[in-house]
Amino acid sequence: MASISAEKLYKVFGRRPQRGVDALENGATRADLRQQGLTPAVIDASFDVKEGEIFVVMGLSGSGKSTLIRMVNGLLEPTSGTVSIDGDDVTRLTGEKLRRVRRDKVSMVFQHFALLPHRTVGENAAYALEISGVGRSDREKQADRALEMVGLGGWGGSMPGELSGGMRQRVGLARALASGTDIMLMDEAFSALDPLIRRDMQDQLIELQHQLGKTILFITHDLNEAMRLGDRIAMMRDGRIEQIGSAEEILNNPVNNYVAEFVQDVDRTRVLTAANVMEPPVAVLGTEQGPQTAHKLMREHQTTILPVVRRDRTLAGLVHERDVASAVRDNGEMRVVPAEQVGVVRADDHLVDLFSHATEHALLIVLDAQDKVAGVIPRVTLLAALRTSPAQPDGGGDEPSEAPDPQLQPTGGAA
Repeated sequence: MASISAEKLYKVFGRRPQRGVDALENGATRADLRQQGLTPAVIDASFDVKEGEIFVVMGLSGSGKSTLIRMVNGLLEPTSGTVSIDGDDVTRLTGEKLRRVRRDKVSMVFQHFALLPHRTVGENAAYALEISGVGRSDREKQADRALEMVGLGGWGGSMPGELSGGMRQRVGLARALASGTDIMLMDEAFSALDPLIRRDMQDQLIELQHQLGKTILFITHDLNEAMRLGDRIAMMRDGRIEQIGSAEEILNNPVNNYVAEFVQDVDRTRVLTAANVMEPPVAVLGTEQGPQTAHKLMREHQTTILPVVRRDRTLAGLVHERDVASAVRDNGEMRVVPAEQVGVVRADDHLVDLFSHATEHALLIVLDAQDKVAGVIPRVTLLAALRTSPAQPDGGGDEPSEAPDPQLQPTGGAA
C-alpha cells in the first residue's frame, strides 16, 4: 500500500467549483473556466508515493504544486477526488480525526522556516511534540537528537534570530524529524536559500533519507533540484501532471514536447549514472580459463578486451588481445591486468565522475553494490551518451502555455 495516494484530484476556486470540474471533465479549458469566474488550480491529478521514497512534484509558478500539497495535508479540501495517507481517506476525515492524522503521520517543512521567533531553537524543534502532549523531558531529548541529525547539536539554547538562513531551515527540518512521523511534506523547503547552502541542504536531506527512510513528498520549481533529489518526479503544468517517472525516464523518454523542451538543457552527466549507460559484457573469462579460451571468445565476439571474473562474479582483472595472442603463440602464461589497475566504477556513479577514468581506460568495468560485475562502458559509449538528446515525442504539449494562475500560498506554521 502506498504511503500517500491521490486519485483524480481537482481543486477549482470560485463559486460553484464542482460545475468547473464537470466542465473540465467534458473538455473545457482553463480559459473557459476563467470566463465563468473560476480558477482551476489542480486538474485530474493522480499519483502514489511509495513508502520510503522521495517523490518530487516539480512545476513552475502557477502549475498547481503548492495547492496539491495543501490538499495532501488536509489544509485545503479538494473540489473532487480523494487523498489517502496510510490508507486513511483524508478527504473524508473531519475534526479530531483529521488533526490526529496530520499530527501523528505527517510533518511539514515550509519555504520560509515558520519558526517561532520568541522560542529557542530547541523549543522550536520540540514544538510539534509539545502540541502532541509529550512530556518536557522526553520532547527535549527527541529535539536534541533531531538537532544533532541536522548538524545543530549545541544550538538548542539559541534564538532563531541568531541563526543564518540555512541554519533556520535546519531547525525546521529538525522539527519535522523530532515529531517522529513517517511522512514528511516539504513545500519549496530550500528555495529561499543561497545556492551553496541549498546544495548543502540537499546533501543533508539525501544523507538523512539513507539513514531514516522517510516517505517524502517534495515540492520544487527547480528542475535540477528535482532531478537530484527525486526517486520519482511528477512534472506539472497548468494544474495537470504531465509525466511521472525517474529522472532518467523523464530525461530519456519525455512523454511530450513540453517535457522534452523543459529538460533539454539539463546537465545529463549529473543525472545519468553508470547503470543508465552500461552494456552487458559481450563475454567474460573465468579465472580458471586459459589463453586458448580467451582467444576463442575474442574471435567469436569480436572484442579486444575481456573482463576476468571469479566464480562469484567479482572482478579479478582483465586481459588484452595482444597478451592473449602472445600467450597462444608462445604457449606461455597469459598476462592478466589486476583489478586494482582496471578502470572500475560503481553502478550509481554519475557520468560526470567517470571522465577521469575514461581518459586512462578504454573500457570501464561497472560493479554493483556487492562488488560483482554488472556491466561495462566502452569509452565510445560514454561519449555517445553525452551527445544523445531526448527524442521529440509526437503530439502533445506543443501549444503555448497559458499564463500562470494565482495560487494560494502556504502561510507557514508548525510541523
